[in-house]
Amino acid sequence: MEDGKKQLQEIVDECNNLVFFGGAGVSTESGIPDFRSVDGLYHMKYDYPPETILSHTFFKRHPEEFYRFYRDKMLILDAKPNAAHYKLAELEEKGKLKAIVTQNIDGLHQKAGSKHVLELHGSIHRNYCMRCAKFYDAEYMLKSREPVPRCTCGGVIKPDVVLYEEGLDTATIDASIRAIREAEVLIIGGTSLAVYPAAGLIDYFNGKYLVVINKSPTPRDRQADLLISEPIGEVLGGLHV
Repeated sequence: MEDGKKQLQEIVDECNNLVFFGGAGVSTESGIPDFRSVDGLYHMKYDYPPETILSHTFFKRHPEEFYRFYRDKMLILDAKPNAAHYKLAELEEKGKLKAIVTQNIDGLHQKAGSKHVLELHGSIHRNYCMRCAKFYDAEYMLKSREPVPRCTCGGVIKPDVVLYEEGLDTATIDASIRAIREAEVLIIGGTSLAVYPAAGLIDYFNGKYLVVINKSPTPRDRQADLLISEPIGEVLGGLHV
């Protein structure tokens, strides 16, 4: 692993247009469960599988059950950024990292200080009334005593997160493609690259170095110029900027 970390350091020192593409594994070190690991959300016991609960159809048909799960497992507001989040923010501040493309909805990149964050799947920190579009923050959603949070106008408040069966935001996709296409280095971290269409954005990279940092294998391992199978916080946290 030391050789891999040394090689990553050399790549970061050499290049000045890095883009980071990350997933749930970036936030597990902050105490936020992912979906597919042994202790992830897919292995927890609910009346319905998490993938079903987090679908547009389920949200419409069973909003109370949706919000019970959402408040319990998705609204983790006391989580703090870890070494990976802070190092990425530092790389951006130094002018090396141009964008973070994330599949996460927790807002921890912004909490660590990152500014150019492209949230493919939305954010728990943005919630809107489906009737009048009034904004509500995550604290309101967590503290609301109603089984289904409602706006002052009576409309149902929906999190600005992309549920299964829903499409990704076009502007976010376009900006992500542009950043990845222009990148000299693409660092993929903390993601199994199993969720599409997000994972397909990697196809737009045509730069110098493709780096994959993930504890488990990914479909892009063979294409990687550098592959590190270690915790991402440990790997990125050790970089000198």
